[in-house]
Amino acid sequence: MIVKEKEIALNLSNKRRMTKWRKIDIGEFADFNPAEKIEKGKLAKKVPMAMLTEFQRKIKGFEFSNYQSGPKFRNGDTLVAKITPCLENGKTAQVDILEKGEVAFGSSEFIVLRENENSINNYIFYLARSPVFRERAISCMEGTSGRKRINEGALKRQEISVPDKLTQQKIASVLSALDEKIELNNRINDNLKQMAKALYDYWFVQFDFPDKDGKPYKSNGGMMVWDEELKRKIPEGWRVNGLNEILELEYGKPLKECDRSGQGFPVVGSNGIVGYHSESFVKGPGIVIGRKGSAGEITWVDEDFFPIDTTYYIKDKMGSELLVFHYYLLKKLNLKKIESSSAVPGLNRNIVYSLKSETPPNLLLIKFNNTVNPIFSNIASIKKQNQLLIFLRDWLLPMLMNGQVTVE
Repeated sequence: MIVKEKEIALNLSNKRRMTKWRKIDIGEFADFNPAEKIEKGKLAKKVPMAMLTEFQRKIKGFEFSNYQSGPKFRNGDTLVAKITPCLENGKTAQVDILEKGEVAFGSSEFIVLRENENSINNYIFYLARSPVFRERAISCMEGTSGRKRINEGALKRQEISVPDKLTQQKIASVLSALDEKIELNNRINDNLKQMAKALYDYWFVQFDFPDKDGKPYKSNGGMMVWDEELKRKIPEGWRVNGLNEILELEYGKPLKECDRSGQGFPVVGSNGIVGYHSESFVKGPGIVIGRKGSAGEITWVDEDFFPIDTTYYIKDKMGSELLVFHYYLLKKLNLKKIESSSAVPGLNRNIVYSLKSETPPNLLLIKFNNTVNPIFSNIASIKKQNQLLIFLRDWLLPMLMNGQVTVE
């Protein structure tokens, strides 16, 4: 698996290679909450806590807000959550969303770390992600259960062993190469998903699927007929079905615990993958729908999986080869808008079954799935590659940070 054009050599040793390492307080190694200026009331970019994803380098986005208070930062700085459970869950990111020289601000529950004469920014980010830093940060938390925060003064006094700046650069380069490949793969998959969704919309929302001459059906005068059930026109020859005729919604199962290691089968909750478990009970690929919590949220799963009891999972009555089509159909129906008929909020299965939609002829369905299934297979393959890259990065990270592995 190629991560970078140049080859990177790693030496593994049973002994710590500490010849170029020295002990230093964290507060001396990195600047905490460096001084920056934003005038009060000025409109500026703000990064809320929700824009940080667990163990992801990239910030998901930002909002514009009038500055009143909060830590300020520039590109290259590291943001570390200082409250529970965000710190324990790994909410740490490196800022790269700003223009040159731009200053932004964030949640008051961030610590901002910046390089100084002892350090470089890229190394600081990976240090903040490592057990070396995280264990010390968690040990400095104070307060009542559920409201704990890092005592920054205590964290600054924690001692760590660090290498010289050249070695920091080498270590950060290895880990950055892995992260850059992961991020590139994610962008490729985003593009592939957009391609598949655009094709579905073109064929089954705009009705410009290929006619018998290979031309867009509706744009080239294809016959559209009024359907009284749907109260709209649909292509001639299409039928209307209730969802109960094409799909079954089965209940997920309770699961007491799962882990975040990425090893095993994905555990799927009402808002997507929540962890991993050694066992599964549904064969993938598959579709999971949120039943409680994020009711109506739809998740595609590439492999065997474990849907928990806040979800439904789909059994396709028309055959698993049409699963991709039905995934997009369910997305189009927007199940999030369905109100529960019971006192307890949730997605009512009978209401979903009562929904109706147009169904294309089988030959057109087969043609669509023959087109998009290779795209979904490619997406699944890239996801698996990323799982290996993430495993490699997370395996190397602690060893690089304590000198057990050196970079040549």
